Amino acid sequence: MSDEQTPGRAEQAPAPGGAEASELVRLRAEVERLRDRAGAEQRRRVRLLTLRRAVAAVLVALVAILAVTSVVGVWGSRTTLNTDRWIATVGPLPEDPKVNAAVSTYLTNEIFDQVDVRQRLADALPPRATFLAAPVTGAVHDFMQKSISKLLADDRFQELWRATNRFAHERIVAVLEKSNENVRVRGDTVTLNLLPMVNNVLNSLEDQLPSLFGKKLDLPTLTSGEVPPGLHERIEKALGVSLPEDFAQIRLYDRRELGQLQDAVVLFKRALVGLLIAVPVVLALALWVSPNRRRSVLQLGLWLVVTVTVLSSVLRAVRDQLLGQVPDGVYRDGLRAALWTVFTTLRDRGDQLLWLGVGIAVVAYLAGPGRLPVWLRRRTAQGARATGQFLAKAGERAAHKESSLRPWLVRHADVLRVSGVVVAALVALLLSSWTGLLVVALLLAAYEIAVTLLARSDGSPPTGEAAPKSPEKTGAPG
Repeated sequence: MSDEQTPGRAEQAPAPGGAEASELVRLRAEVERLRDRAGAEQRRRVRLLTLRRAVAAVLVALVAILAVTSVVGVWGSRTTLNTDRWIATVGPLPEDPKVNAAVSTYLTNEIFDQVDVRQRLADALPPRATFLAAPVTGAVHDFMQKSISKLLADDRFQELWRATNRFAHERIVAVLEKSNENVRVRGDTVTLNLLPMVNNVLNSLEDQLPSLFGKKLDLPTLTSGEVPPGLHERIEKALGVSLPEDFAQIRLYDRRELGQLQDAVVLFKRALVGLLIAVPVVLALALWVSPNRRRSVLQLGLWLVVTVTVLSSVLRAVRDQLLGQVPDGVYRDGLRAALWTVFTTLRDRGDQLLWLGVGIAVVAYLAGPGRLPVWLRRRTAQGARATGQFLAKAGERAAHKESSLRPWLVRHADVLRVSGVVVAALVALLLSSWTGLLVVALLLAAYEIAVTLLARSDGSPPTGEAAPKSPEKTGAPG
């Protein structure tokens, strides 16, 4: 009986063990599925995080480019495409010695080449004195250039210079913006026509050197930059020569060379408002997408520095290209000075953006978790606490000394006030800017107020005076 039951028990014993094994297999499979799911979720989060970082970095770079481009666009719209601001910029150019030298040299050469002074002097001199024609011609040339240089500094010629540039600038802006269909550009060019200035220069030279032309020129005195009809022919007749068509004209615009610029100006001016709106919108989007806003702000500062540096390099390349088209010497020096004046505002805005980028990057870096920022923040906090303790102790010492210092200030208050005014006046004599004078005035006002407040008596009478006594009580003795 026992022998028959033993095999049955042996057959039933593995059943529980098989159920546990299958359950273990199922649990292991479930764990693997959960691990796979967790791994997939983790990989998805990593990919999403990487994508957000990449998109934020691209958007931040785009913000920097748009910001710098907007600054250039606003400068171009307000300065180069606005006639009034353009005249305010280039109007004082003849006051620059290099620009004055370039313009006076140009006008002198234009007149000298057409009048042929050397031949006129050779014809006027006796045969034995013809050798004097060359040195006399050089002397006349130098005298004429100096005379024209002085004339350019005259108020009447300054107004004519502004009027001439206004007339040319209005035409070139109309062409670039395609805003005036009535503007016609002869030969696909726009020029700065200095013929009115030549006309007035000839009148002035006739008064100073009446024998230079051999006759009365009978030319009008012009005050407008617009060229009167027939002025070219009238000057030809007065000088008795045939003048070239481009006499006294400086080319400003050539459609074949700057045709693409014309289309770019129109497109850029239309897109300027969109650029100004896009900068804060794209910046907000970049910060929203970024998983680490501090890092994005740091990248923005660095990209501003990089973009401004690239823009500066491009502007230098454009300047060098323009200067390369001008002969070396006085003309190139004059153009370099003129370009420096024209781009002054843009350079200032670029410097401001550059330092803004540096400041943003430094602040974002110092706010980070790196060893150096943490060490600097710790040292700054320690220094602030030490400074506070020092100031507290200094305040306590000052409070102890106040009793002896206050009477001295009361006695010498008037002397201190007058001394402050004298020192401020001496400093003001050394300054030439309104900003410096304003700073001196503010410092003087602060000094006078401080002296007045510190010298105020706290109720104790000045030295030599007795404090009023309170009246004695009277009454019947009690």
